[in-house]
Amino acid sequence: MRVLIAGISSNIGRKVTELLLASGHEVQGIDRRPWPGAPDSVRVHPFDIRKRPAEDVFRSYRPEAVVHMATVTHLERSSQERYRINLHGTRAVFDRCAHCKAKKVIFVGRHTYYGAGPDSPLYHTEDAPPMATSTFPELADLVAADLYATTALWRHPELDSVILRMVYQLGPSHAATLGSFLKGPRVPLVMGFDPLFQIMHEDDMARAIVVALETPMRGVFNVAGPTPLPLSNLVTETGRERVPLPEPVLKRLLGRFGFPALPRAALTHVKYPVVVDDTAFRAATGFEHAFGLRETIDAFRTSDAPPTD
Repeated sequence: MRVLIAGISSNIGRKVTELLLASGHEVQGIDRRPWPGAPDSVRVHPFDIRKRPAEDVFRSYRPEAVVHMATVTHLERSSQERYRINLHGTRAVFDRCAHCKAKKVIFVGRHTYYGAGPDSPLYHTEDAPPMATSTFPELADLVAADLYATTALWRHPELDSVILRMVYQLGPSHAATLGSFLKGPRVPLVMGFDPLFQIMHEDDMARAIVVALETPMRGVFNVAGPTPLPLSNLVTETGRERVPLPEPVLKRLLGRFGFPALPRAALTHVKYPVVVDDTAFRAATGFEHAFGLRETIDAFRTSDAPPTD
C-alpha cells in the first residue's frame, strides 16, 4: 500500500514509518522539519501541508492511504498559527485525499477533545460532546480540526475516514504534551485535586495507528493503553517531586522557577480527569497494548538523567 504521512518527522511519525516499512508498505512523508537519517526508501517532502507543493505531492504520489498527524499543541505555537496549521492543514489533507481518490485517511487526534471539568463524566465514549473549548480555549483549534475530520465521514463517503482520539503518550523520547509537563524536577499539582491520567507507551501509540490503517474500518475511536492512575502517583513514579500549591499561587508561578509554562486554563486538566472508553477500538481492531503502566513509566524515567534543580 502507498502511504503518505503528514507530520512524518515527529517522534510518532518516525515510529509509524518503521512499522509500515516492516509490513511491506511504501511510505513517503510531508513535513517542514527534517528527518536526518530517514530510511533510504522514504522520501520526505519539506513542504507546508497547506501549500501548493504539498498538493503536488498528493497528485504525483497518489497515495492509497494517508496518516495525518501534522498538528501542534498550545505548548508549541501561538494561537493564530495553531489555527492555520491544525484546522486549515486538516482541511487541506482531507480535500486532497478526496481529489487523489485515496482509499483511507487516519486523523490522529487527542482525547483532550472532550475537555476536563467538575461535571464531566468519568469515562467518555466517542459520542460525548466536546467540552474543551469552554474550559480550555487554547484547545479550540484542535477541537475544530477533529470536528472537521469527523465531517468527512458524510462529506466523503467513498473515503474510509478514521478519527483516533488518543490518550497522552509517554516514553523514552520525552516528546509531546505530557513529557513536557513532567520534564522538570518539580511538577506542580493543584492542592486538593488528584485527577486520573491515562497514558500509553509511544510504541503502542504508533502500533495502534498502523493497526487502524491496516484494519477495514471507519468512524471515530478512542485509543488508550493501561488502566488510568492518579496524577500524584504518575509524578512520583517518574522520579519527580510533587509540589501541591493553591490554584491562585500556581497560576502566578507557571513558566517560572522550573515549573512548566502552561496556559492558566490548562490547570483544569491538572484538576479534573479526562478518561476515555476505548472498547470500540479494541473490538474493531483486536488491539492490545504491549506496555503496562510500570513499563511505560520506566521507559520515560530511565531514559532521563536524574532531575536536578
